[in-house]
Amino acid sequence: MVRAIVTPNYLHIGRETCGNLAIAERREWLVTNGIGGYASGTVAGLLTRHYHGLLVAALEPPLGRTLMLVKLDEIARYRGQQVEFGCNRWGDGTVDPTGYIHLEAFELEGTTPVWHYALADARLSKRVWMERGQNTTYVRYSLSRGTAPMQLSLRAFLNYRDHHGGSVMGNWQVWRVEDGIDMVAFGGAVPLRLRGMGEWTPNGDWYRHFDLQLERYRGTGCDENHFHGATLEMTLEPGQSLTLVASAETECDDDGEAAWQRRQDYEMGLCDRARGTLGEDQRLQQLALAADQFICDRPLSDGTPGSTIMAGYPWFGDWGRDTAISLPGLTIATGRPEIARSILQTFARYFDQGMMPNVFPDGGLEPDYNTVDAILWYFQGVQAYFEATGDLKLIEALYPALQEVIDWHLRGTRYNIGVDDDGLLYAGAADVQLTWMDAKIDDWVVTPRQGKAVEVNALWYNALAVMAGLAQALGKDESEYQQLAARTRGGFHRFWYEAGGYCYDVVDSPEGEDARLRPNQIFALSLPGSLLTNAQSRAVLEVVSQELLTSYGLRSLSPRDEQYCGEYGGDRWQRDGAYHQGTVWSWLLGPFAEAHYKVYGNKSQARRFLDPLFDHLVAGAMGSISEIFDGNAPHTPRGCFAQAWSVAELLRVMRQLQD
Repeated sequence: MVRAIVTPNYLHIGRETCGNLAIAERREWLVTNGIGGYASGTVAGLLTRHYHGLLVAALEPPLGRTLMLVKLDEIARYRGQQVEFGCNRWGDGTVDPTGYIHLEAFELEGTTPVWHYALADARLSKRVWMERGQNTTYVRYSLSRGTAPMQLSLRAFLNYRDHHGGSVMGNWQVWRVEDGIDMVAFGGAVPLRLRGMGEWTPNGDWYRHFDLQLERYRGTGCDENHFHGATLEMTLEPGQSLTLVASAETECDDDGEAAWQRRQDYEMGLCDRARGTLGEDQRLQQLALAADQFICDRPLSDGTPGSTIMAGYPWFGDWGRDTAISLPGLTIATGRPEIARSILQTFARYFDQGMMPNVFPDGGLEPDYNTVDAILWYFQGVQAYFEATGDLKLIEALYPALQEVIDWHLRGTRYNIGVDDDGLLYAGAADVQLTWMDAKIDDWVVTPRQGKAVEVNALWYNALAVMAGLAQALGKDESEYQQLAARTRGGFHRFWYEAGGYCYDVVDSPEGEDARLRPNQIFALSLPGSLLTNAQSRAVLEVVSQELLTSYGLRSLSPRDEQYCGEYGGDRWQRDGAYHQGTVWSWLLGPFAEAHYKVYGNKSQARRFLDPLFDHLVAGAMGSISEIFDGNAPHTPRGCFAQAWSVAELLRVMRQLQD
C-alpha cells in the first residue's frame, strides 16, 4: 500500500479518543467526488447531522444533492466471538450498538478515512472514498491481521431525500441482480445500486427515531427514519480485502482494487503539484488535499465544461463571493492554475450589470446577485492568476468584461451600488444583505451595513489598481484607472476614527458613521494597495489584536459591544443572530497574519498566528478547517465542518510567508 501522501501518524487518533463517545462523535470526516456529491460522518460511526451519509449524490451536478446510502452497520464474527461495529443513538437517548468501543484507531490516508477495529487478535480496516466525476462510493474492508477468517454482516440503511433533511418514507422496491442489489425509493427516483462479493438478502424494515444530536443543537429537527434495504454477508480471509460499491450511476466500476489505485494515484498527483509551490511541509500537503475537496465541475448551460468552488461542506453550494475569495489559495497556492483559469472563465459567463452571482440556487433557478464584494474579490483572483502564469491571452479575453464591471460601478447598478463624489463605493438597500456579513432571517437583515463599507472600499481601490496594471500589461492606457484609484485613496481618509484609533466599519450609513469594532478594516492593511499611514496601520493591528484576535480567527464584533454574542448555537434565529455579532471566522486569520507581516516585517512571527489552525486539523473535520468558532473561549468549532475560504486563506498566506 502506498503511504507517501502523509505520514501514518500525522492525522491519526487512537483508542483514548476513539473510545470516548463525547469526542469521537464530534470528530467528522469528508470525502467528495468533484461534481458536488459527498460522503460524511463521524469517527464513532454515529449519525449526528442530516448531512451524514455514505452516498450523498449530486443528481443535478453540482447541486441536487440527495442522501441515498445512509450507513452500513457491521456485525463481525471471529473465532466464536460476535461484536457489532455499528453505532446509533435513538430517540430515547440510548446508544446501541456501541461499536466505537472496539475502534482501535482512526486515521486519514490522504483524504480517505480509515477505521481500524480490533477483535481478539484480528484487526479489521474499513476505508471510504468516492469516484471522481461519479456519484459512486466505495467501502473497502480489509482483514489486515488475524489467524482465521472473519464473517461480516453488513446492514445497508437507505433514504432518498434532500440532504438538508426530512425523511422520505417512499415505497421502496428492492430486487436482486447478478452481482448485488438494486433499489428504488419510488417511481421516478434515481435507483441505488449496491455491488459486492458475498450473499445479498433484500430487506424491507424501517428503523425509526435515529436521534441526530447536532441537529437537536441547531434546532432543525433531530428525529429521522431510515430504510434497511439489504444485508450483505461476506467472509474475509486474513490479508484479504473486499469492496462494497454504492452508486447512483447507470454503470460503475465494481473492481475495488482498481478504484483504490485510481484514488491513490490521483491524490499523489495533487501532492506532487503542491510540493512545487508549498514545499515539503506535510501540514500543507494535507491542506492541499483538503483544497481539492471544494473544487467542483459546473457545466455551463450550453454544455461547455466549467469549474466552481463549493463554499463549504456539508450544506453550502457554490457561492460567488466564497469562490472568488478562495480561488488563489485553493488553486494557485496548490500549483493548479489551470483550475483557476477555468473558474475565472466560468464565472465571467454569469456577469450581469457589473455584478457576479452570489449563489446558484437548487432546481435550475436564476442566480442571485445580492453581493457587492464578490466581483471585487474576482479582480484579486484575476491578479493572482496573472502573477502566477503571465497568461496574457486570458487577460485579453477577460479585459472587456472587467472594463464593463468598472463602468457599471461608476454609473450605478443594483441595490444602489455606485461610486460617490468622494471616490468611495456606496452600496445598500433596506432589505438586502450585500457584504460578506450577510445573515438574514426572513425580513431581518442582521448586519445591514448599508452605506460605504470599509472592506468594500479597500477592495474597490485594489480592483482599480488591478485594472491599471492589466491595462499596462496589454499595452493600453491605464491613466483612467490610476486617476480613479487616486480619488478613492483620497476619500478613504473618511474611514479613520480618531477617537478609537481604528477605522469606522461603515461611513454614510443611514445612522451615520458606524464605529463598532469589527474585523473588516484588516483588509485595508492586508490587500496589496496600502490605504492607511504606517501609524494608522499599527494602531489598527493593535486594537484588532487586543479585542478581536483569537487562536482560530477574528471575532466579528468586539466583546465590549453590547450586541456581542460569544456563543453560536440554538435555532435559526439565535444562530444567525450571532453569526456576525462576535462569532469567530477562521478565514480572517490569514489576512490578519498577512497584515501583521506587512506592519512588522517578521514572517516567522506572523506564521505562528496560524499554528492553532493546523492543530485544528484533527479537532473538527479531520483534515479540514471549520467555518466558524465561538467568540468565547475555548472557541468551540461551529458551522460547516469544512469551509473553502478557511482552507484557502491558510494556504495562500502560508505560501506568502515562506522563508
